[in-house]
Amino acid sequence: MNLLALNVFLAIGWASLIGSFSLGSLATGFVVGYIALWVARPLFGENTYFLRVYRVIRLAVLFLYELLVSSLRVAWDVVTPAHRSQPGIIAMPLDAKGDTEILLVASLISLTPGTLSLDVSPDRKTLYVHGMFVEDPEALKQELKQGMERSVIEAME
Repeated sequence: MNLLALNVFLAIGWASLIGSFSLGSLATGFVVGYIALWVARPLFGENTYFLRVYRVIRLAVLFLYELLVSSLRVAWDVVTPAHRSQPGIIAMPLDAKGDTEILLVASLISLTPGTLSLDVSPDRKTLYVHGMFVEDPEALKQELKQGMERSVIEAME
C-alpha cells in the first residue's frame, strides 16, 4: 500500500476517533500517523516517503519565509517616500525539466511579491522573470535558483 494513502487513512481514522472532521483534527491525525509510520518504517523496506514529506515541508517553509520577506520589502517601498525599486527582467536558466517542476517554480515565483514569471522559452530551458528589485541581475538569478528552484526539484524527486 502507498504510504501516503496509508497516512491519509490514519488521519481519517484519528479524526473519526476524536469525533471531529475539522482541518485541525485531520492535520493532527496526519502528523500522528506520520510519526507512527516513521516508527514502523523498517516494516516498509526502502521508501522515499519520509524524505519526500520532509522536502515538501521544507519547500513550504521556504516559500512562506520568502513570502514574508518580500511582502515586507514591497510594503516598505510603497509606504516610504523614497522608492528604491529598480525593476528589470532577467533570463533565468532552468534546471527543472518536467512540466510540473517548471509550473511549480514559475507559480511560486509569481506568488512572491516583487517577482513575476513572464514566460518560458520554447525549448523550456529559460524562465523570464520580472523583478521589482533588480540591483544585481546575477544575484537575483542565483537567489531564485538556489532557493525556490532547487527546493522544488528536491521536493519533486
